[in-house]
Amino acid sequence: MARSREPIIQSTIVLILLATALSGVGSILCAALLSLTAAARAVERMVSFSVGVLLATALLHSLPEAFASGADPRALFATLLGGLLGFFLLEKISLLRHSHHHEGDGHHHHHGHDREEAGRSGLTILVGDTFHNFADGIVIAAAFLADPKIGIVTALAIAAHEIPQEVGDFIVLLNAGFSKARAFAFNLLSSFAAVAGGVVGYFLLDDMSGWVPYVLVIAASSFLYIAVSDLMPQMQRKPRWRESLVQVVLIGAGILTIAWMTNGAHEHHDHAHGGHDHAHAEGHAHD
Repeated sequence: MARSREPIIQSTIVLILLATALSGVGSILCAALLSLTAAARAVERMVSFSVGVLLATALLHSLPEAFASGADPRALFATLLGGLLGFFLLEKISLLRHSHHHEGDGHHHHHGHDREEAGRSGLTILVGDTFHNFADGIVIAAAFLADPKIGIVTALAIAAHEIPQEVGDFIVLLNAGFSKARAFAFNLLSSFAAVAGGVVGYFLLDDMSGWVPYVLVIAASSFLYIAVSDLMPQMQRKPRWRESLVQVVLIGAGILTIAWMTNGAHEHHDHAHGGHDHAHAEGHAHD
């Protein structure tokens, strides 16, 4: 009996690997086409869109999904608090290191130094996005273990809602002083966390499923921290009414984009978790 199940097991893990890789890399490539071809002024404007995307991803997608899992709300809020403080310390360390690098070196600051100082969130967004991709990989693994058809649909849904988020990430990295090539390379590397999540989810899903809400909360804390502490203060430096109106419209566009993209994804996630629980229960009954 065990031998007859081996081809099924092997095909499932191959499907999970392919789905997580294509979902992550596919969304990165689409986001790159949309954001890396933008002009400098468009990138500056798109910071407002990124704020809407990051806030909506955290508050309308990651946190609701984490709290709907049945995990202890106090523990989740404690994780959110710890995440916010952790990313604050991460930025502090980055700032101290940056200041030490320039301290007494006798060099004039290069053109664009103020812009780089204003956008110090490159490392933070990469860490948060890596956590988010890892959680997506676990969700895809759960879906494939429940039913390959649900797995395929879930992977497509995740890729779809990742595109606007990845666009936001690219804009944050460009705003933080990353070159286009470096922003693409780091985002691509971060996307492979989904593959790692898929593999870990396949082999340790019963043990890992309880950790998924906390991974999502840590990712959400990074998005909230970047939007509120770094990007929004930059936007406040342009108090003109016309510019403010454009900012509000773009923030709203980012929120609506994520709300629309994640509407179907939540349903697929629920089916995936429900199907996995059913399959797990049947396996115990068979044993």
